[in-house]
Amino acid sequence: MSYPNCSKRSKHGEIEKEEVIEEEVAVSIISKKPVIKVAAICGSLRKASYNRGLIRAAIELSKEQIEGLHVEYVETAALPMLNTDLEVDGRFPAEVEEFRQKILEADCCLFASPDYNYSVTPIVKNALDWGSRPPNVWAGKAAAAVSAVGGGRRAQYHLRQIGVVLDLHFINKPEFYMNAHRPPGKFNVDGDLVDSDTKEDLKEILLSLQAFTMRLQGKC
Repeated sequence: MSYPNCSKRSKHGEIEKEEVIEEEVAVSIISKKPVIKVAAICGSLRKASYNRGLIRAAIELSKEQIEGLHVEYVETAALPMLNTDLEVDGRFPAEVEEFRQKILEADCCLFASPDYNYSVTPIVKNALDWGSRPPNVWAGKAAAAVSAVGGGRRAQYHLRQIGVVLDLHFINKPEFYMNAHRPPGKFNVDGDLVDSDTKEDLKEILLSLQAFTMRLQGKC
């Protein structure tokens, strides 16, 4: 790789290679974004869940259109219901340990969930509760919430309230909740997001989450 006018010549007219290499390294460091790791959690267990489809779309967008963002789906179905009797000698059940480690290693979190009876779903609440057991693995992380149905905004409000005590910081804008049941269809029969406008809205959420995470970490 070479850059015009970035090299110097000695009095003998030879390129000072060391200075050129040092400048190329500096340019690379400045231009390269740090990779932000996103732990994505779904509040529905249904295989063709639209909210699960939003997570798959987020993973696809992060790979193809957003530099420096890596979204990983974190499974919660295997988590037992919170029961402190399952904590033995300061350790959690294997499934819980694995889940907590994935959250701990992530820079931020993405929740995709409907609402159940005007609140968060049991699968989300159980995941939040296990992660909050000392030491709290949610603390200090950025987060965002999306919902595939309009009622999901009620769950998002409760999720934000829970985030206060967990020290989990949700982005304020943009908000994302849609009505997947209203025509024209935005998901196919397998629950995959196919609507281009909705994908753009989801991309804006991911970009906002990325920027907020970097700001919390002092990387921008």
